[in-house]
Amino acid sequence: MARQAETGLAERSDGELVALALAREAGAFRAIMRRYNQRLFRIARGIVRDDALAEDALQEAYLKAFRHLGDFVGTSAFSTWLTRIVMNEALGRLRQAARRPEVSFEGLPGERRILDFPTGSPIDNPETTMAQRQILKLVEEATDSLPEEFRLVFIARAIEEMSVEETAELLSLKPETVRSRLHRARALLRRRLDAMIGPLALDAFPFAGWRCERLTERVMRRLTER
Repeated sequence: MARQAETGLAERSDGELVALALAREAGAFRAIMRRYNQRLFRIARGIVRDDALAEDALQEAYLKAFRHLGDFVGTSAFSTWLTRIVMNEALGRLRQAARRPEVSFEGLPGERRILDFPTGSPIDNPETTMAQRQILKLVEEATDSLPEEFRLVFIARAIEEMSVEETAELLSLKPETVRSRLHRARALLRRRLDAMIGPLALDAFPFAGWRCERLTERVMRRLTER
């Protein structure tokens, strides 16, 4: 019964969920977070360039947004209003971090990624998984290297697939500025990836691991059949 209720809430519009949240319907808060978690995390991560800081900023932003839902008047989309709160919180974390000694959060449990790589193929294997992780790492590092004005546009347009108009409203830019920054971001990203991937090309198309073993076993079976 609870699962059916959650499914029903997931199909509600933002406006309906806001109204239910204002009425203190717990399921509405969950539905809002599930709808926007990935987008908002990526936006926060694009600003602070650190998984732990981004998650911390997102959590605090949700609390602030939910405590001030009555302030949402609908002059912009709810998603835009929510994203701006996250951006402000992330920028605050960035300013705080700049005043502290640098601390590395790499390798902490629960590490999250900017991108989700499609998996689930029945032929998945450790080598494939490792390759996917390496690709993700390269893309993340290249994205992190972009200047902030290009990085945020790239995340909004290319990763979150927001429209030019949505991105312009979110970042308070003109549509033509969004287009030019996205073009520049892609050029910088390609240049960065070329520099990162070039030295790895010598190791491309390895014939080892499970493929090597599979061929070996096939040959051995054929030998024993004679």
